[in-house]
Amino acid sequence: MKKYVFASLLAGLLPTTFQASAQTAEAPGKQTLKVEITETPVDVISNVIYSQITFPTNRQLRMTLLVPRTPQPKPAIVFYPGGGFMTANHDSFIAMRMALAKAGFVVAAAEYRTVPDRFPALVIDAKSAVRYLRAHAGQFGIDPQRIGVIGDSAGGYVAQMVGTTNGEKQFDAGDFTEVSSDVQAAATIYGISNLMNIGEGYSEDIQKVHASPAVTEALLVHGPAFFNFAGSSILSDPKKALDASPMGHVKSNLPPFLIMHGSADPLVSPVQSEQLYKAMVEKGNKPDYIVVEGAGHGDLYWYQPALIDTVVNWFKKHLAGTAGTDATADSNQQK
Repeated sequence: MKKYVFASLLAGLLPTTFQASAQTAEAPGKQTLKVEITETPVDVISNVIYSQITFPTNRQLRMTLLVPRTPQPKPAIVFYPGGGFMTANHDSFIAMRMALAKAGFVVAAAEYRTVPDRFPALVIDAKSAVRYLRAHAGQFGIDPQRIGVIGDSAGGYVAQMVGTTNGEKQFDAGDFTEVSSDVQAAATIYGISNLMNIGEGYSEDIQKVHASPAVTEALLVHGPAFFNFAGSSILSDPKKALDASPMGHVKSNLPPFLIMHGSADPLVSPVQSEQLYKAMVEKGNKPDYIVVEGAGHGDLYWYQPALIDTVVNWFKKHLAGTAGTDATADSNQQK
């Protein structure tokens, strides 16, 4: 009797179970998605301390790294943010940084000291960031022979200083000085090449601002008024100002340079990029110079895919080799 009851119950359940399964398989809304693998994951490593400053203030300088998850050694690019020499928000310009990372570059966004810290603090920091990456190349999957720099506005000035001072040692201080701070490519976006004529071509009122001892480039080079020092204009000491400017370090055999500036920049004169380009050409270099028609200073033009792709493709050409080239093979060719 018990066997009969069990068999009856089982017979009654089976059709119901199969029917429910069939209904589930045919349920509306079910879809199958086929995905083609075309992108490599990019890992974010935040709050990496690349330099410990102990004087005149005790502080740590940090960088944020974007690291493509690929096995071969990769070229690296250090990004220096703009901020008028007053701030250095290194987590800015994520569109550009992520595009470079997706293209296969390790991208390290580095903060640096700003006013009231004085020159050459920010250049020392910038070169320290390059040396840190080179010294830790194995840890981050970097090819140490292929490191470039990029920056916008004041960060463009920093990138220019790093590139034009290749081979110079006076700005190498701090840790890992046993490795080189030289770079193999440099890009500057509406950057500053000469601290003495940032406002050239603008109105007389703007010219007066840039001649003031209170303007940021004057504070960067001479410091603020204090005690018996009344402050000093950037124009007061041309030799000192030129030494603190990329234009003072232009020479032959510089790394490849990409110079970009908006034709309608209201803050940093387009003359800044034009004079840098001409000075480099006069020394036998072959920089690429692009004027972006109608673009201002940090406006929407600089976040458009066409512009970002231009920068990415330039770095591919000069730092990573042709598109599709295996990074390991390219690295071996350069060794």
